[in-house]
Amino acid sequence: MSAVTAFDVDRVRADFALLGRELNGKRVVYLDSAVSGQMPLPVIERMRHYERLEHTNVHRGVSTLSQLATDAFEAARVKVQRFLNAASDKEIVWTRGTTEAINLVAQSWGRANIQAGDEILLSAMEHHANIVPWQMLAEEKGAAIRVIPMTDAGELILEGFESLITPKTKVLGLTHVSNVLGTVNPVKEIIARAKAVNPALVSVIDGAQAVPHTKVDVRGLGADFYAFSGHKLSGPTGIGVLYGKLGLLEAMPPWHGGGNMIRSVSFEKTTYMGAPAKFEAGTPPIAAAIGLGAALDYVTALGLDRIAAHEHGLLVLATAKLSAIPGLRVIGTARDKASVLSFVVEGIHPHDMGTILDSEGIVVRAGHHCAQPVMTRLGIPATTRASFAYFNTAADVDALEAAVRKAVEIFG
Repeated sequence: MSAVTAFDVDRVRADFALLGRELNGKRVVYLDSAVSGQMPLPVIERMRHYERLEHTNVHRGVSTLSQLATDAFEAARVKVQRFLNAASDKEIVWTRGTTEAINLVAQSWGRANIQAGDEILLSAMEHHANIVPWQMLAEEKGAAIRVIPMTDAGELILEGFESLITPKTKVLGLTHVSNVLGTVNPVKEIIARAKAVNPALVSVIDGAQAVPHTKVDVRGLGADFYAFSGHKLSGPTGIGVLYGKLGLLEAMPPWHGGGNMIRSVSFEKTTYMGAPAKFEAGTPPIAAAIGLGAALDYVTALGLDRIAAHEHGLLVLATAKLSAIPGLRVIGTARDKASVLSFVVEGIHPHDMGTILDSEGIVVRAGHHCAQPVMTRLGIPATTRASFAYFNTAADVDALEAAVRKAVEIFG
């Protein structure tokens, strides 16, 4: 498989200590990057360097140490700006993750702009993080949720979808890549078609599953807001990003109050900093932000195009091998997919399958994957999901196939 050997996978794997472990007497086969990627050694070392030699707060001190920490923290923001091709680092807001980023938009932009009778358009394959915040806001404001349907294969039905958009449509919430199905949605096309009908609507894109697998150009996509989490992208947990067009961010009110986001405070009146500071009250996740910056350096050096080619090769191989297993059905057969492979096996609950795979050292995810509407649409309670990263190999796929066949034999 030339795609799988496009770069030195063995060298890459040396940066991930977990891959050298054994669990249940078996070597670890980590196929759960869709829930959380692994951090390579350079990311861990960069965070450790900050914690050991630079640790103090940012933006608040005149000391050399504080300036070093601030420089590293803000340099990470610039790395994100360049990674997403944002116009300015002022368009990059630190959050705890994708969920908080979307909640920020809903609670700040949404509360200021959505009124009774307005509509919020979501897709049928959204993660709960891009459903629940909008439901909460809709209930508060008296707005309505509308849904772009999808096919059995896991592709959005876009023929005539413009009919779902009205002058009352204020938000288009859309996942770039489905965390269950692996479907890569044509975000640029959808945004363009939606705005051709209603130029005033605002697009909010969940990019959590996209950024680990493909280059993202927020300006090229035409996205108004774009959110992702660091831990999906070889970085630490507890750090996420909200990209927002600067004009939108500047017009939005803060949603948290406290230190660091103010210009002046009196008991009579408080004035706020501009974007992004006005959305970052309190002590930020300094080490995590620096770690995310290091993670961006790491994947950029590997090459996102080469990562995508490698992962696609693994997906094709795994799909072929698992599809040949009697009783197994792949869930999500879109023509354009990222390296996510969900499946069900007749007579075996996904949780039981996950348990058997775990006993073989294979780490996967079993459940509804925080996407219950997807499961309802497809008429299944859950799936077993294997998700591949750039450090996985064809041998990992072979191990997965062997373990699934063992499960079939046990339950047969």
